[in-house]
Amino acid sequence: MIPRYSRPEMAKIWDPENKLRIWFEIEAHACDAMAKLGVIPAAAAKAIWKKGKWDSQRIDEIEKETRHDVLAFLTNLAESIGEEARFLHQGMTSSDVLDTALAVQMKQAADLLLNDLDALLIALKKRVEENLDVITIGRSHGIHAEPTSFGLKFASHYAAFVRARTRLEAARADIATCAISGPVGTFATVDPRIEAHVAKKLGLTPEPISTQVIPRDRHAMYFATLGVIASSIENLALEIRHLQRSEVREAEEPFAKGQKGSSAMPHKRNPVLAENLTGLARIVRASVTPALENVALWHERDISHSAVERIFAPDATIALDFALSRLTGLINGMVVYRERVAENLNSLGGLHFSQRVLLALTQAGVSREDAYKTVQSNAMQVWHSLQKGKSADFAKQLRTDPTVKKNLSAEKLAACFDNAFYIRHAKTIWKRVLASKS
Repeated sequence: MIPRYSRPEMAKIWDPENKLRIWFEIEAHACDAMAKLGVIPAAAAKAIWKKGKWDSQRIDEIEKETRHDVLAFLTNLAESIGEEARFLHQGMTSSDVLDTALAVQMKQAADLLLNDLDALLIALKKRVEENLDVITIGRSHGIHAEPTSFGLKFASHYAAFVRARTRLEAARADIATCAISGPVGTFATVDPRIEAHVAKKLGLTPEPISTQVIPRDRHAMYFATLGVIASSIENLALEIRHLQRSEVREAEEPFAKGQKGSSAMPHKRNPVLAENLTGLARIVRASVTPALENVALWHERDISHSAVERIFAPDATIALDFALSRLTGLINGMVVYRERVAENLNSLGGLHFSQRVLLALTQAGVSREDAYKTVQSNAMQVWHSLQKGKSADFAKQLRTDPTVKKNLSAEKLAACFDNAFYIRHAKTIWKRVLASKS
């Protein structure tokens, strides 16, 4: 991932030095287990820990000749260890190192992403609770529907990221497996106890059955989980983009002092953070299909998965880490314009109360079909007045309708026009969301 969208802690996980350090630890821990089992001398295992050094530039030089990264690494290690280096990698195959190291890196990445989700949940919870009693118009198909709580808008996204966290925890556990099982995974040349030792030291669990590689359905689920999280990010970013549109103007992402919105139009305050998040979500989701296709490998292994993972494992996790952090900052800095929220709520002359009038008429004995026709015909008259730029009042319009006058008293009709009615269960919904988290 390019530096523009990389945060140092996540980028460090995919730095070659971190990878080589993990490779060394795998080899050295395996030697400890081999020494304990009497496969290699105990002195050799100690020498490997003590003398083992590597140089990434030197490894690159060797790889140009060997065309094999793990062999280049082992050759470079041998240059610092000396004679005892012959006991390195006894009975192991390259995938034992590569796959186990990748599992460690993906686990490390998941830990950072879980922390990112925690920070986002804190930011969203604050927004929910400070806006729970704010009544706003709900929209379906982009059109005014019925009122809702402005806080519940964000409660829905909070719940989505709670689910995201649960899924990521499961994906982390699923990917955190170790395979030190030798060629084609039979343990013919390496004792299973060596795998168990390495797994314990690295915070992994032994892979129950590997071929020459860890099964790639684990990786597919991991990347699919990242893809779902990315879509949840885009879902919230899209809501903010719509709320910031000039015609809506109910909320706005932070606009810093000195920030410029356009090179040509000085008045512009564009939702660039939210738009950026939409783009980053596409990058993360782009890893999902190749990861699914990596599940199908020839026989006990091929390397068709290798290039895919070398590109997408860093890019997807780095991009998602950046996106979660950016979204958290956006939510923390977002401005809500409550006056505009109220203005939009009342902008259609009370048309959003149509269902309450419909139900009141049916309760009064009018058939649903006749009640619907009555309410809709009056609503359409208000619509047409608004389209012509005239002021319109749905309640006033209804008071002139014969069916309404016959079946609803002035008091009963007026009772239908109460915005607070729509958010009377908002706190109950929020409590349910919080309960689902715990």
